[in-house]
Amino acid sequence: MKEGIHHVQPPAEVLEAMLTIRLHLDSCGPENAPIRMLPGSHRGGKLTSAEIDAWKSRVASIELPCPAGGLVLMRPLIVHASSAATQPSHRRVIHLEYAARDLPHGLDWYERRGSSGSDADQP
Repeated sequence: MKEGIHHVQPPAEVLEAMLTIRLHLDSCGPENAPIRMLPGSHRGGKLTSAEIDAWKSRVASIELPCPAGGLVLMRPLIVHASSAATQPSHRRVIHLEYAARDLPHGLDWYERRGSSGSDADQP
């Protein structure tokens, strides 16, 4: 539970069919700790800590600086992080996730609950 809303992590097959879009409201250059990722790591599914360490040892991470108004598109399963900024400033991002399939086991996406967009008819 987080702020009264149930949260779960979908299985890998659902995450594999998702796309994350990060719309940068502020410029995020090298001094402001842009997101770093390990290219191709999303193809490994959900990785354990040991598997992430193995990826780090054989694949160089890439930094993705982004201008204000720029987009970063990524798969949710890709190994990603950002460091502390050396010259901190605003780093506002609108983070959207899109899914191509329904959730299994009777679960539903929060935004799809109720036909009118209201949760009044939901437990």
